[in-house]
Formats: sequence, structure tokens, C-alpha cells
Amino acid sequence: MIDSARSLAPRAAELADVTESGRRLPAELVSAFRGEGLFSMCTPASLGGGEVPVAEMVEAVETIATADAAAAWCVMIQATSGVLGAYLQPDVAAEIFGRGDAVLGGVYAPLGRAKVVPGGYRVTGRWPFASGSGHCTWLSGGATLEQGPPRMMTFPASEVTIVDTWQVSGLAGTGSNDIQVDDVFVPAGRSVSLTSDRPVEKGVLYKFPVFGFLALGIAAVALGTARGAIDDILDLAGAKTPTGSRRKLAERPLIQMQVAQCEAILGSARAFVNATVGDCWHLAESGVELGLRERARLRLAATHATIASTQVVDLMYTAGGGTSIYRTNTLQRRFRDIHTATQHVMVAQPTFELAGRVLLGIDADFSLL
Repeated sequence: MIDSARSLAPRAAELADVTESGRRLPAELVSAFRGEGLFSMCTPASLGGGEVPVAEMVEAVETIATADAAAAWCVMIQATSGVLGAYLQPDVAAEIFGRGDAVLGGVYAPLGRAKVVPGGYRVTGRWPFASGSGHCTWLSGGATLEQGPPRMMTFPASEVTIVDTWQVSGLAGTGSNDIQVDDVFVPAGRSVSLTSDRPVEKGVLYKFPVFGFLALGIAAVALGTARGAIDDILDLAGAKTPTGSRRKLAERPLIQMQVAQCEAILGSARAFVNATVGDCWHLAESGVELGLRERARLRLAATHATIASTQVVDLMYTAGGGTSIYRTNTLQRRFRDIHTATQHVMVAQPTFELAGRVLLGIDADFSLL
């Protein structure tokens, strides 16, 4: 998957303006990501997916994000949505993934309402932030019931209405419109609880917490975006002579210091993610169930990486001076994209508080760790 990401990243960069102006991935990228297996890299191998190690998913997404954060975001959302296949009974999973070309998306937030009926549920709801929904074949949405925890309801894309709401400052190319259903029947087998159900699949990948997994995917987008911003400045600094100066940007002590600081900030954040993922993978591979502290560390590493990456992008955007603000310069898009990514609840500032409560042994609701 990493090799596939490296081969497709240059094309994602070339199409970044098209992706943003179209407010969705171009068909060419959708076809390429699907064909290379990037959309299905977290889908169980038994269903034709990649079932790759977490570290491989993170690096693949990060690689694409150095080219275009929106493209990487869609890969991340579609890939992590494939984990749903690990929770479905084999016959239902085969219905969804059996043709080998399934692309999943959706929203966990329980904004729908489900009524129990014979054989399943009648579901009505509307969910914002459904990234990549325009190229998905199946979509899911969280729904509340009269009793019990919220459940993810999965629908064929043909039964879902996409509401065009995605007019935003950053990650514009992700096509994260609202999705809506009105009194749609969902068979019981196409419904799962990601907080109380256990995965049917036994692979190491599915021993990782679902929400920690999603947070790591967001962090990967942020890390790649920050890497791209540093690379932008390295290219710019050798060519640009700022107004009123005789020295190139690269010869300025402040720029030299900021580039060095950003390399250290980004490298440290990336190392924390890699070390935490590696430790947790080793435990899961050994058959040890990841406990509350491990789950908290995964979320902490992901949130820290996202915040640190944002600091890097901000410094590099400022270092670029007036050049950074032009549409022809990728720094302006990286700046907008990463500040949109930081708003996702999985990597928002309250995660630090939640992780801190775990580390200090203070009780709280940890169901979303």
C-alpha cells in the first residue's frame, strides 16, 4: 500500500486544484485508489481487502497527504470504514463486499432514529460530514434506539440522498456532504454497535479500538500535510528573494531556525505515533487485549500529532510571506486543510483531557476511546 501511495501521490498533487474546485475526488483518482486497493486496505482479507497493519495504513495515508490532504482524507475515511466488515456476520459481509469493488463511507454520530420492526429497523436520519459519499457504494449512519446503545446502520448508496452542503474553507475536495435517509428498512444483520459488539474477524488489525484507529488516520493526514508544507518552503526558500532584501529566503537566520524547529516538531510527533502504534500492535499480536491506557495513548498520540502538524504548517505558511496567500501556492491550501482537520472530534483538544483522566486514574465515560 505504501508503494501504491507513492506511485499515486504525484498525480493527486497534479489534480489537487481540480479536486478542490470540484469539491470531490475526480473519477480518475477514485478509480486509481480503488484499483490499487487503498480504499480497501483495512477491509478483512477474507472479503478481498488488504487487512494491512495499522502502521502501513498510517504511512500510506501520510504519503498521499504530502501531495493533497483532501485525497488522503478520502482514502483514510474509505479505508477505515472498511473495518465495518470485521463486525458483520459472514453472509451479510459477503453481500456488501462480495463483488470486491465495495467502497464504504459514513458517519458514526448517532444522529438518526431507528425503530425496531420484524427483521430489522426502519431508519430516518441526516448526517453531516459524510466524506467521499459521492463515490461510495455503501453508506452508514449512527442511529439511536428506544433501548440499548446507538448502532451503525448500513445502506446501499442507492437508498441514500446526498445533500449538497459542502461549501467550506478547507478539505473542500473531500465531498463531505450531508447524507439522508427517510424511513429506510435496514435488515438486522446490517446493523452493528461499535461500542458493545465484538468483531467477528480475529485478525490483529481488528483488536485495535475503532475510534483510536480513525484518530490515527486523521493524524496521518495531518503529518503528511505538515511534511508537504516543509517541502514547499524548502523549494521556495532557495528561489525567493523577499522584497527589500538582497538575500534569498534560505539565507535568513530566522527561516533556517524555523525549518529546523519544524523538522524536530514533526519528527517527534511522528515518532510518538509510530512508537505507540508499534507497542500496541505488539501487544495485540501477542494476544493481549488493549486496555484503557493503551487506547488512551493511541488517541493521545494521534491528537498530539495533529496539533503539532498544525504548528508546523502555521510556521511554514508564515515563513512563505506574501507568496503563501496565492492560489498558485500549495501552502495556502495546506493551511486551510489542516485547520479543518483539527476540528474533527477524534483529534479535538478535549482528547487531552480524556487521556489525562486515564493517566491519572480518574473515572469518566471512556466508551469513545
